[in-house]
Amino acid sequence: MFKTFYEDLVIGQKETFGTYKVTREEVLDFAEKYDPQPFHLDEEAAKESVFGGLCASGWHTCAMMMRMMVEHMKDRGLASLGSPGMDGIEWKKPVFPGDILSVEGETTAKRESASRPTVGLVKSTYLVKNQKGETVMVMRGNAMIGRRPA
Repeated sequence: MFKTFYEDLVIGQKETFGTYKVTREEVLDFAEKYDPQPFHLDEEAAKESVFGGLCASGWHTCAMMMRMMVEHMKDRGLASLGSPGMDGIEWKKPVFPGDILSVEGETTAKRESASRPTVGLVKSTYLVKNQKGETVMVMRGNAMIGRRPA
């Protein structure tokens, strides 16, 4: 099942992955359920906002990134054991219906867990980019990755 373990990850390693097309319907549905602000729900109100048009919630952008990350982890057989949290999220530009998102990730640090010998802790920085190559979100995260079985 797993083929990529903590030991296989290299600091400075970069990967580009994912393709996610943002739809108007999904922006509205997410906003209605989780972030019902006018610029996520109403096209006329959004035109008058600082964003200039209907845009996705930042939390929706996080969810779309997570989907791309999980698909990528499954494709590479990464021994992911979850995450103890994030170090930061920055929403740099709005995400609009019709945008096509992708992710660039870089492994920035790693260490063996002191309390769990079968787990490695990995820090990564992820840039979510739109089809123009513009960074729309930056996330600095932490992951627990299984160590290679003996």
